[in-house]
Amino acid sequence: MTETLVADRRMLEALVCPLTQTTLSYDADKQELISKAAKLAFPIRNGIPVMLVDEARPLD
Repeated sequence: MTETLVADRRMLEALVCPLTQTTLSYDADKQELISKAAKLAFPIRNGIPVMLVDEARPLD
């Protein structure tokens, strides 16, 4: 189990925003990857990051 969490964490850290190519922050409570540069939150559904701009939630 711990190995899976480490691998998942490394995968999330390797992802970048599809619009700005900047790093993303992980919000564990909301299960989202946050792009501060694009002001978007990309959902993680069933453990899979959805990196589509059309699926992202705008940040306030």
